[in-house]
This record gives sequence, structure tokens and C-alpha cells, in this order.
Amino acid sequence: MTKIISTHSYRGGTGKSNVTANLAASLALRGYRVGIVDTDIQSPGIHTLFHVDLNTVTHTLNNYLWGYCSIQDTVLDITDGVTGPDGAPSISGPGKVFLIPSSIKTGDIARIVKEMYDVESLNRGFMEFCKTMELDYLLIDTHPGVNEETLLSIAISDTLLLILRPDIQDYQGTAVTLELARKLEVPQLFLVVNKALETFDFQDLSQRIFSNYRTPVAAVLPLSTDLIQIGSTGLIRTLHPDHQFTKAIEAIVDSIE
Repeated sequence: MTKIISTHSYRGGTGKSNVTANLAASLALRGYRVGIVDTDIQSPGIHTLFHVDLNTVTHTLNNYLWGYCSIQDTVLDITDGVTGPDGAPSISGPGKVFLIPSSIKTGDIARIVKEMYDVESLNRGFMEFCKTMELDYLLIDTHPGVNEETLLSIAISDTLLLILRPDIQDYQGTAVTLELARKLEVPQLFLVVNKALETFDFQDLSQRIFSNYRTPVAAVLPLSTDLIQIGSTGLIRTLHPDHQFTKAIEAIVDSIE
């Protein structure tokens, strides 16, 4: 059975896609077959972390949702896009990473916003993706906030990772999303604090957030200049395997496993 993990945040800019991509790499390095679906259809971007040029891609999630192709037609094997400091692929064992990207064409994004799509079709696509590619894990990179697609992703998840920053607006929005997730009876809930200043006491911050939400904190991720320098052109998990951020990503994977 494929384990479905949704990464979500109430607000944009939390680093959700970056966390998702690095989690996928960590799982693949442990030998798992991992699929990613970029359901942030209004502002897709996770493909850049794996060096995918969408101008060369024939079919995207948009095409599937409009009935132009099968879900298999949209799947990209991006295993070789998980590269190390020397630019060579990092995954040499049985692990694999597959991606279903969303279109970055302005016309496609405008059409999705205007016409929307059948959410049940998206659900069927998830299940077919898991079965066809024999996935151990499916990671769903969601759109920030709460909408019908987000509720579906949360409802079918085995694990929900809620990404938040140490910021009052994120705190309030996360409380709303947690309440929804509990009503939808998600089996496993984790909070991931991102962009914490390195001067913070991470253990104290983690304890305070746990006390407020009564939800396990899987990791506190630092706000790092190394991530800014990478600029979404790669994965810190493989570019800097000994980094504090990388160790925190590994801690999240340990919790998921």
C-alpha cells in the first residue's frame, strides 16, 4: 500500500515545496519509490528543484484534468534530477522519484482558475499514479489555504505535514487547518516549523508550539543563507548532506517511517 503524505501550509511562502522536494529525495535515498504531485496548480514550482524544464514537457496535470491524456502520460522520472555537489545523480540504489508537474503556461493557469476542474478526477489520478508506478510514498504538494482540492488531499492522506513559520499569522491559520484535519480524521499529524532564526532556541520553540497545538513537531528547520544561495536550483539534502536543515529533514522522514 502506498502511504500518502500531504504537505500543506495555511499561507504561501512557508517553504512547503522545498520541504516536499527534500523529503522526496530523502525517502528515495532510503530505497523507496516516491511520487510527487504538484497540485499547487495556480502557482506551480516544485519542478525547478529537480532541474525540470517544463517547456520540453508534453503533458502536465492540467492536461489530465481536462481529459486530454491519461495520468501515466504526465509522469516524469526525475530520479537523475536529485543531484549532489558535483552535479552527478545522487540516487544509485532502488529508490526512484517521479513527478506529475502542473503547467506554468499563463493560459493554462488562467483556465484552471476560471473553469476549475473535477476534484474526483484528481483523486482517481492519485490512485492510478500510485498503482501504475508501484509507489511506496505519494507526496502531495498542495495549494496554500483551504479549498476543495486541499480538503480532498487532506482527507485521503495517511500523514499531513503542516508547515508554518514562527509568525502570528501562520499560528492562527495553522489552528484552522488543524481543526479541519482532525475533523477529517487524518491518522498522522505533524507540524514542521520552517524559517526559524538560528539564534532561536529550537527546543524551546518546538515545545511552545506543541503546547499550543497539542500536535507533535516533527522538526524545526532553520532559516539558512545556504538555501537562499541555492535559490531553488537544487536540493539542500543532497548538496549539503551534513547541513542542519538536512538533519531536520531526516528527522521528519524518521517520524513518517
